[in-house]
Amino acid sequence: MSREQDRTTRYKEGSLTLSGTVMLGTGVMIGAGIFALTGQMAQMTGALFPLAFLAAAVVVSFSAYSYIKISNAYPSAGGIGMYLHKAYGDRLATAFNALLMYFSMVIAQSFLARTFGSYTMQLFGGDESGRMVSILGVSLILAAFLINLLGNRWIQGVASFIGILKIGGILVFGLVGVWLADSLAVDFSRSGETGAIGNFLGATALGILAFKGFTTITNSGSEVKDPHRNVGRAIVISIAACVVLYTLVGFAVSSNLSLAEIIETQDYSLAAAARPALGDYGLWFTVVLAMMATAGGILASIFAVSRMLAMLTEMKLVPHSHFGMPGSIQKHTLVYTVVLGLVLTAFFDLSRIAALGIVFYLVMDIAIHWSVLRYLYQDVKARRWVPAVAIILDLMVLGGFVWVKLTTDPFVIGVAVATMIVIAVAEQLFLKSSARKQAVTSDEAHEHHH
Repeated sequence: MSREQDRTTRYKEGSLTLSGTVMLGTGVMIGAGIFALTGQMAQMTGALFPLAFLAAAVVVSFSAYSYIKISNAYPSAGGIGMYLHKAYGDRLATAFNALLMYFSMVIAQSFLARTFGSYTMQLFGGDESGRMVSILGVSLILAAFLINLLGNRWIQGVASFIGILKIGGILVFGLVGVWLADSLAVDFSRSGETGAIGNFLGATALGILAFKGFTTITNSGSEVKDPHRNVGRAIVISIAACVVLYTLVGFAVSSNLSLAEIIETQDYSLAAAARPALGDYGLWFTVVLAMMATAGGILASIFAVSRMLAMLTEMKLVPHSHFGMPGSIQKHTLVYTVVLGLVLTAFFDLSRIAALGIVFYLVMDIAIHWSVLRYLYQDVKARRWVPAVAIILDLMVLGGFVWVKLTTDPFVIGVAVATMIVIAVAEQLFLKSSARKQAVTSDEAHEHHH
């Protein structure tokens, strides 16, 4: 079997239905957003955190416009990597921003994995050392890896089943929590610690992590049935569903726990909120729900991000080594993705994982909007004012988030900046390397021969 045949066998056009695609998107969105971010957002902006979820939805609604327009014009299993290439070509901007997206998605997997561990340990009275949280998270990523090896139908089937259960369960949690609450009032006087506006913008940035799973859908592009219509529809449906669920759950949590309790239990705040409302049964129900949600999220994320890295490899935008492994390029990228996720899960805590993810994602997101505003607006029939507004909103929330982190945890901003510099320098060296030029020339000769 030739290398070209080997690497393309895993792409199956029309293998994902509209409903399956929506479940893949909401799988990442709901898993990351509700269960792990609620407490961190409350710590940053106080009792205003339900409104920060709504503000994040507004920002993401403007962001989604660019992705929908590009994915309708150029459906691709490479998703964002291919979109960047359409605008920037074989240049550093394409490779750098595509890798930021890749790392932000791997970070999302680790975020989900540690959330899975944090909630699961609530069944056993918690985990003060944090060791079991890491072990459970690592185990979940390995299980998702094995399911991903089985192919699209297994992934879609498992993700859809989990998606239906968790959306129904979260809806029940939100409705019951609101029904049993004494009051749904939000105390606007209890805002964050280092300045109300900066903290609210920072919390909004974290809230965007709860919605960014819609980009998973774009990475499934050409594998979706009727992608020119269904990719955009799946994005809109996923965001709309999450807006309703997040708002409902945000008010349910804030109505059943004090602000201090939400912050104290930030890694498992939904489970903590269920106890006063529903007792131990509510706690168990919420933990099982969180376990399903985070498991589904990791499954969907690994599925999408490994394909994006495979596409970048095929485009000769990132270096690739087999490390002696058999099989296709996509199986190799699946292994790389899982190994990196395992390292992050084992050694980083939730708040720092989230901080790295949002910085990488927002920088990449700005590059996508600039590509539409500057280069692609005629090809994709976009109104230029929408990506312009999206860029302004991204810069506002990124600035607020960085400001808050510089005052509370400057180390993580240092890591983010250092990582981006390393990625940029390494990519520039690779793009100018003789090995890459030889690979590109070899591919061109191979295509010309055929």
